[in-house]
Amino acid sequence: MLKILSLDCVDSTQCYLIERLKSQTVHAPVAVVAAEQRHGRGSRDNSWISHKGNLFVSFAVPREMLPEDLKLESSSIYFSMLLKEILQKHGSNVWLKWPNDFYLGEQKIGGTITTLIENIVVCGIGLNMRSAPQRFETLDVCMDIDDLLTQYFALLKSCPSWKQIFSKFELEFYKSQKFFTHIKGSEISLQAVVLQYDGSVEYNGEKVYSLR
Repeated sequence: MLKILSLDCVDSTQCYLIERLKSQTVHAPVAVVAAEQRHGRGSRDNSWISHKGNLFVSFAVPREMLPEDLKLESSSIYFSMLLKEILQKHGSNVWLKWPNDFYLGEQKIGGTITTLIENIVVCGIGLNMRSAPQRFETLDVCMDIDDLLTQYFALLKSCPSWKQIFSKFELEFYKSQKFFTHIKGSEISLQAVVLQYDGSVEYNGEKVYSLR
């Protein structure tokens, strides 16, 4: 059973959880949810600007709780698509830009960051549910955070296969091709890559994964 730790305020749910996993003061499966986050982590060590009322959650699950056909380097896609499925059921038009960003139209509303600690997968999710900084967007449906997380962790526990999840992600990958990603420090058009079945993209004969 996944234990949920609720905090009023934290610098980063991801850093908080990783520190406690390493010190063995908490054990997977476990999640940390904060009402406010001061110094959230984004991709490539960018900060994630946070406002109260938005979603700040990190969770850790052992490898054996995830589908056998999931390549761990594509965990960000897997975890993000599970959240997208729930949001869509509630009427949202959210979509996932490769490898780990939630978008509405052409505006970013959140993202996922995933890391490995031995056989534990740690995922952090930030989502603008109530407000957003300039040049970002807010979720287009109103949902209670507790209800959203209850549904999310129930879906995670049901362990949909990577094949099921990837088949849905593959259908909307064309939306990502208007955008760019960073590969080895360079900004690369996603029109120049080829999506692979394991969730990676191939660029210049090399596979690039979503693990951040």
